[in-house]
Amino acid sequence: MIPLKTQPDSPPQTRRQAVGEPAPSRTVPKPLPSSQVQDPRRYQIEQLRRRYSPLVSTASDGATSLVFKLKPSDPDFPFELAHLDCDLRVPEDYPEERPVLLVRNRDIPRGFSINVERGWERLAEERKGATLLALTHALDKHLEAFLSEQKVETVKLVAFDGVKDTRQIGTPPPPPVTSAAGPVQPPATQAQAPQPRPIFPPEPSYTKDQISEAKARRAQEVRQLEARMGRTPMFRRSADGVVYTLILEPKRRAELPVGLSSVLSMHLIVPILYPLQDLRVQLNECDPEDAEPVEELFAQRAAGQKQMSLMSHVNYLAQNIHVLAKQAQAMQPEAETPEVSPEEASQKSTPAQAEAGRSEPRDKDKSHIQIIARPPEWSTGPDNIGSDDESTDSGDTDEGGGAALGQQRGEGDGAATAPRPDETPERGTMISFPSIELHGIELLQVSVLALTVKCERCKTVNEFKGLRPGQEKTDVCNKCNVPIAARFRQQLVHEHSTRAGFVDLAGCKVADMLPSTFVPTCARCSTPGLELVSVRGETVTNICRECHGKFTFKIPEVKFLLVTAGSLPPPSMAPRRRREEKLGLHAGEPLALRGTCAHYRKSYRWFRFSCCRRVHPCDRCHDDAEDHMNEWANRMICGWCSREQNYNPEACVFCGRSVIGRKGRGFWEGGKGTRDQALMSRKDPRKYKRIGGGAQASKKD
Repeated sequence: MIPLKTQPDSPPQTRRQAVGEPAPSRTVPKPLPSSQVQDPRRYQIEQLRRRYSPLVSTASDGATSLVFKLKPSDPDFPFELAHLDCDLRVPEDYPEERPVLLVRNRDIPRGFSINVERGWERLAEERKGATLLALTHALDKHLEAFLSEQKVETVKLVAFDGVKDTRQIGTPPPPPVTSAAGPVQPPATQAQAPQPRPIFPPEPSYTKDQISEAKARRAQEVRQLEARMGRTPMFRRSADGVVYTLILEPKRRAELPVGLSSVLSMHLIVPILYPLQDLRVQLNECDPEDAEPVEELFAQRAAGQKQMSLMSHVNYLAQNIHVLAKQAQAMQPEAETPEVSPEEASQKSTPAQAEAGRSEPRDKDKSHIQIIARPPEWSTGPDNIGSDDESTDSGDTDEGGGAALGQQRGEGDGAATAPRPDETPERGTMISFPSIELHGIELLQVSVLALTVKCERCKTVNEFKGLRPGQEKTDVCNKCNVPIAARFRQQLVHEHSTRAGFVDLAGCKVADMLPSTFVPTCARCSTPGLELVSVRGETVTNICRECHGKFTFKIPEVKFLLVTAGSLPPPSMAPRRRREEKLGLHAGEPLALRGTCAHYRKSYRWFRFSCCRRVHPCDRCHDDAEDHMNEWANRMICGWCSREQNYNPEACVFCGRSVIGRKGRGFWEGGKGTRDQALMSRKDPRKYKRIGGGAQASKKD
């Protein structure tokens, strides 16, 4: 027996192949082109040229500038950004030196542009071996994340009109020079030099533990504030999360001074290092001269009560703003008020004023006068309905109680306020949206209204679509052919008014509102948005195309209030029948193409649909030509003799011709088909089945 020779010095791979074992798989890197290996900078710039067709130029520092537009490829990109205007600077020492990206979009705030540029730097640092084209693809993938980051604080340079002070801040004055005879006077030039003084107070410094505790407490109290006040109509939050707009309802509005009686909201300014930094507030819709002292007093109290939360400060201001206003008035210097001698005061004061001055109320903080706002429905009624241009005697405004507030603010005593020329007259049927929810929207208007109305004669429901403000639309009832008309007069909906407008009707009454078109106005940048379709109970959310702010509105319910009946004169036309189409048909002559169409080649007839009383070859032709879905057709026109008749599924009742193709052939439109082999087509595989089968079977037997 001859022993086998082995080769111990052969490599393991050769031994595995000899035995038959499979070789382990290994990943082979993609080969690089020779041009990229020789000059990677030029190769990658050519890649960008083929992909984006940029404008190439040379910067002052020798770097190559590539200006191109990067369009977001994400179909669900949430921001209304058509493209990112990029300026990519590729240095001469690339790839040893990283490229720099500059964002040139003017419609993007500089803080968000800096976020994108910093994100590019992070991508270039993480992917050092990636090409420029791969980095642009990564930027496109992470663009939404970069724009969603918190806006970077930027600095705005403002020209300084004062005198520049080059002296050092806080430098003490030089000590006086003394001699045996006494103090020595400095020279005239030194005497004229002003003494140095500190310009700005030194900023306080905090430790890392204090800053971390302050940020944790601020985050907790801000979450509590947003949870409790986030659903209020006027709530808004700035992009940097520092300023919060909140609704302000003073407990004793009647006791506020005239300049503060109209306050409705406030800006709560929460610094980044709150509570280490002081909390401030700014009152809106009021006189700044009366609001500033109250704001200062609130800031002083908030600085002294740092253990209170943000909600506690907000509640305190709403409950005690009248007390702060009285303290601000008491702190005013007496020099501002002219001094009047007792004799002049006695001469100028009347007996009634003197009696009123002696009889002062015991408790000045309590008032026995309460102003109750009237509902808007009470401002008009059967007793005070006049002509179109006649105003109400009470002089109430849209929101009710306007006359009482006007007297309180000093607008006039006993004088009725005349309606403004642009004010919508209160007549017809008022449309209102009670409990409407507006988030991030300052104005909402109905641009196209759609209604269902009931005929006053037969109570049939009809539809009015496409009602635009100021345009009158006429129609006839679908059942009794009585003329009806409608005209919509628009009003703006905001957080203090839920009226959408008035509808003037003739011959009908409002039944319900169909899906209509609304135009919201962004509360952050006051830009009108796109037209959005909504209906009762539906929540609509969108993003502003200018500032990319998110806004939402919801109409929980729609109410109609009949102010005056028959506000629109009836249309000047007699009841008429609905005009039918003039098709130009002649009895006995066939239709065009015998009534067939591109959808059904064996349908020799036209249909008159009951939804619009129009004639179409089939249901698909109807849907393509009309703006509504088809309903069942109860009449048809024969394609052989052009005679209109009631619907018949198989043949014409006048000429007897089949309108569904030849009888016994096919199964179109419910045809019964045929099993007669003599009538079958030669192409039918069943025509010659089992023919002669019996004879063949007998031969086999």
